[in-house]
Amino acid sequence: MNGGWVPDFIIRRRIRKLIQQRLDEETMHGGQPDYTAGILQAMRSGPVAIHTEAANEQHYELPPPFFREVLGSQMKYSCCYWDDHTKTLDMAEEAALSLTIQRAGLQDGMRILELGCGWGSLTLAMARRFPDARITAVSNSAPQRQYIQNRCVAEGIDNVRIITADMNEFTPDKQYDRVVSVEMFEHMRNWETLLQRIHSWLKPDGKLFIHIFTHKRFTYFYEYKDETDWMSKYFFTGGIMPSESLMSELNNPFRIEEQWTWSGTHYQKTAEEWLKNMTRSRGDVLPVLEETYGRSELKKWWVYWRVFFMSCAELWGYNGGKEWTVSHYLLSKNSQV
Repeated sequence: MNGGWVPDFIIRRRIRKLIQQRLDEETMHGGQPDYTAGILQAMRSGPVAIHTEAANEQHYELPPPFFREVLGSQMKYSCCYWDDHTKTLDMAEEAALSLTIQRAGLQDGMRILELGCGWGSLTLAMARRFPDARITAVSNSAPQRQYIQNRCVAEGIDNVRIITADMNEFTPDKQYDRVVSVEMFEHMRNWETLLQRIHSWLKPDGKLFIHIFTHKRFTYFYEYKDETDWMSKYFFTGGIMPSESLMSELNNPFRIEEQWTWSGTHYQKTAEEWLKNMTRSRGDVLPVLEETYGRSELKKWWVYWRVFFMSCAELWGYNGGKEWTVSHYLLSKNSQV
């Protein structure tokens, strides 16, 4: 595969085989109470986040030019939303951002904390829509912080503060009306500790909105055991695939006020668009990859990034998008906590 000569249809066939293998393993173990209890105990016994440096190296320290070529115009590096009227990735980005803002109940004048802001798609959308809101956005990546700051300067946005921080150590100095998080919790290990912390960061009537990708039944870790764990080794070290019900299985200081589920086909379509953009922009992408990984590793990482996007598309497209999904949760503070 490293040589780049294997046709995509053969790569995809192998990906689908590995997906079925993973599903078979989880079906065999995941329904057993002891197995599920072991997953929850492993989450509780760890730090808030593990392998934080690996996550940065694998995704977030690549320079912005790569993502400008691959992502849509809003630089949304997470699932986008596709309906019958959505024709382009830019439209799908805008639809997903609007749904997030709506479901989180965001309003002008609020104090908002965003955890895991990526390249600022939601940060900037909130800032533009709510000029009187005060927005604090947290990323573990210095290049992301610099990119968002540059965008704010270019657009004259002055209601955003960007912080670079490890979630193991981050503690804000004020309370917020809303905390929002899009595809960050999958990189966290001890959700209960993190949720307890977020609970203390919210005002008494504050709420937490979370967007995560999910499996409809099983929670499992991404752990490198052998060469079949390619995703764990190169792109998602220390990550977790949460089940749709995990949020309700935790010792959670919040009450789930509302929960929504998107078909996995939304992520399938998003990843396919990223793959098309990368392939179409080969001439612009290759120099960025060479600068990041070196000439000797250039061909390998061109292939690896394409296979990563194929893997995402195949995973969320499996069984018509009914197996792996995307979940939204709106959580409010329990009065007794």
